[in-house]
Amino acid sequence: MAPPLFWWGEEKPRVTPVVVKMSNPNYSLVELSSPAAAGQKGSRGKNAKQLTWVLLLRAHRAAGCLTSLAAAASSLAAAVRRRVASGQTDAADEEEEDEEDGEEAAAGGAADELVGRRRYGGRFYSCIYGFLLLSVAMLGFEVAAYLQGWQLGAAELRRLPLRVRGAFDWVYAWWVMARAEYLAPPLQHLANVCVVLFLIQSADRLVLCLGCFWIKLRKIRPVAGAGAGEDDPESGGLFFPRVLVYQQSIAAVCGLDWPPSDLLIQVLDDSDEEPTRALIREEVAKWRCSGVNIVYRHREVREGYKAGNLKSAMACDYVQGYEFVAIFDADFQPAPDFLKKTVPHFKGKERVGLVQARWSFVNRDENLLTRLQNVNLCFHFEVEQQVNSVFLGFFGFNGTAGVWRIKALEDAGGWMDRTTVEDMDIAVRAHLKGWKFVFLNDVECQCELPESYEAYRKQQHRWHSGPMQLFRLCFADILRSEIGFWKKSNLILLFFLLRKLILPFYSFTLFCILLPMTMFVPEAELPTWVVCYIPATMSFLNILPSPRSFPFIVPYLLFENTMSVTKFNAMISGLLRLGSAYEWVVTKKSGRSSEGDLLAMAERDPLKRPHKEQRKKKKHNRIYRKELALSFLLLTAAARSLLSAQGIHFYFLLFQGVSFLLVGLDLIGEQIE
Repeated sequence: MAPPLFWWGEEKPRVTPVVVKMSNPNYSLVELSSPAAAGQKGSRGKNAKQLTWVLLLRAHRAAGCLTSLAAAASSLAAAVRRRVASGQTDAADEEEEDEEDGEEAAAGGAADELVGRRRYGGRFYSCIYGFLLLSVAMLGFEVAAYLQGWQLGAAELRRLPLRVRGAFDWVYAWWVMARAEYLAPPLQHLANVCVVLFLIQSADRLVLCLGCFWIKLRKIRPVAGAGAGEDDPESGGLFFPRVLVYQQSIAAVCGLDWPPSDLLIQVLDDSDEEPTRALIREEVAKWRCSGVNIVYRHREVREGYKAGNLKSAMACDYVQGYEFVAIFDADFQPAPDFLKKTVPHFKGKERVGLVQARWSFVNRDENLLTRLQNVNLCFHFEVEQQVNSVFLGFFGFNGTAGVWRIKALEDAGGWMDRTTVEDMDIAVRAHLKGWKFVFLNDVECQCELPESYEAYRKQQHRWHSGPMQLFRLCFADILRSEIGFWKKSNLILLFFLLRKLILPFYSFTLFCILLPMTMFVPEAELPTWVVCYIPATMSFLNILPSPRSFPFIVPYLLFENTMSVTKFNAMISGLLRLGSAYEWVVTKKSGRSSEGDLLAMAERDPLKRPHKEQRKKKKHNRIYRKELALSFLLLTAAARSLLSAQGIHFYFLLFQGVSFLLVGLDLIGEQIE
């Protein structure tokens, strides 16, 4: 009797051999059949010459595919070599930034914070690096055991008597029993907790999608009051309330269709470059001469970042008497009818404090990074913001492209610089005072996305660290507030805990740590539906609001897991006040959405160009150590899963490891200056 066939520890099903039989020698036809079908005559035959041409054609196509793959791999390898040769690690860049900001930090008493940031970043990297070294050592041990003939599964190994032939067999048998008794149970419990959190978050995402579907099915839209320019019975005239506009992109807001007597534009300049300030002052003066009610404001003491700038501007005497304030960041370009579409939603609704417009992006198709960002933000606006607006009357203010009722700002306590998310801070405080928000999905304001991974990473760090800072500060205020029980529950459980804390926690812990560890401790398992089916379904739901991005569904899933290391790091630092929790870095963008402003001014007067154009810096990339360490950890786990023939787990770990590798080498997005 032939010995059974084994394939990586599992019995392989016996395969019926295929034989070649000459069915008709006169015509030189060949037929492939199994012994079971040997007696059946082929009703269809092919000429040998035709079959040869078909095989040659297929071979040619296969060779072409292999050539393309080889060329792509060669190009990727060349890019990796260039990046490694010219790249600079994130640690070196952070040290340079710390040195540049050292004097300012020391003057502001923030020197200890810089030291804390370095220590925390080093500890986090050391933990990941420790997992990597442990996985490499365990992989070598498992490979040696595989070569020694230990190819049975974990259940069979536990039932085997300790009949060992040598020291290595004894050590490996002891290791199998130890991991089954002591390592697998806690690892499995932690994995189960993460799976439960994963399911809860997936259910929340599904409910949001169903709510969005219901809104579209019922065609629910916010109802506006009297439109701008229409008769207002209360005032006896046309409805044109006085609007204050905070803006740094000048040309767009100067073209807003609104009576000049009821519109005041404040250009808030927080730059520290005199050539830039001179250009802005000149542009403001030009528009003022053309009849626009516009003022220029620059702070000498730059405290509180954006919140401090807004708070300082609201304290000006000439602001008194205005009812609403529209806020736009520097790269936002509102349409001329923006105020006519947003301000009427305040009419007759005294408790509406905010009207938020949707963002659209001029560079969403610029590169893979911007395409993936577009998927995320489309879901955020069309699903999250719209559903929360319709059913709850509350959502987080996006910081720009929105109109506030000044009375609501004052009632909430005004702008505060206690967190790095001043927009979310003012929204939560206004909600606790009973103000309602309206989101307009059909009103878009054009802007741009960060095109380099470094800029996007810092933006995401601020967006995920700030909410945890805010949660610590306002938790007691939420409990003491007079809003209803369900609104309090929504704020604490859904808005903060589930969507801001649990999401980055389980995404990083489950897919970047626990999944690789279960490959080396196979007694603790993650089911296939956790690794494959549920994430694929959630990615499909996320991409529905942007159907043009459907071909990027797999890169989107992998990239979101890759970003989990940044989001988890930011979440922990914000919650525990560690590291760079209060680091506020302006997101660097290319200026594609505001080419008509500073660039046009600089072209008119080359002598006044900003010194960053006069002193061009060489673009370079960064090498991110945390992402690279996680990449090698996942690839090591993929190699271990190959030994145990876990198909889905192997492919997921392989592709996820490659995704981390590409991000770690800064091969996604544009280079930075």
